[in-house]
Amino acid sequence: MTQRRLRPPVRRYAVLAVVVLALLAGCGDQKAAAPGATGGNTGGSKVAGADKLVACPSTKSRPPVTNGLPDISLPCLGNGPDTRLADLRGPLVINVWAQWCPPCRQESPYLADLQKKAGAKVKLIGIDYDDPRADEAVKFAVEQKLDYPHLVDQDKQARVPFKIGGPPLTAFVDKDGALVHIHYGAFSSQQELDQLVKDKLGVTW
Repeated sequence: MTQRRLRPPVRRYAVLAVVVLALLAGCGDQKAAAPGATGGNTGGSKVAGADKLVACPSTKSRPPVTNGLPDISLPCLGNGPDTRLADLRGPLVINVWAQWCPPCRQESPYLADLQKKAGAKVKLIGIDYDDPRADEAVKFAVEQKLDYPHLVDQDKQARVPFKIGGPPLTAFVDKDGALVHIHYGAFSSQQELDQLVKDKLGVTW
């Protein structure tokens, strides 16, 4: 008699366990497909408006250099493959920013102007840092006319190697890939940014 009474509850618990597992599996799928997600990217971003950004280029695999960029890979905010920072060579200006950062908005016209003036003499790359809203980040980059590739560092991988307390931050990389200077905080003028490019990277236009 005791065994007969136990069987129905056991069956109910088994069915309940199957239902719970199915629900958990469904939540995992929804999380992976959440709007604005910016995980590993080998093709193109699914964020609205990302196609308006300059695509991230493919880079040649190279060994890290002494005093060079950290050996970390970041996904593209727009279209294009992930980028390994250690593969990059200059003259290059890397600007760390976020759409929620007022000083980043303050200095963005200077970076846009540098890109127009320097042209092919200096490459620019942006890193959208610790930013929970990929859609707003894309909107910011488009509105500010930041017409160069942008990467995403939502997990703050660059925090330790760049000693980031918070954005903005701008790194200067020479033609050999060495990190020659880091400017913390926003630029106060176009002249300040232009002069650093000339002094640290030896580039004039």
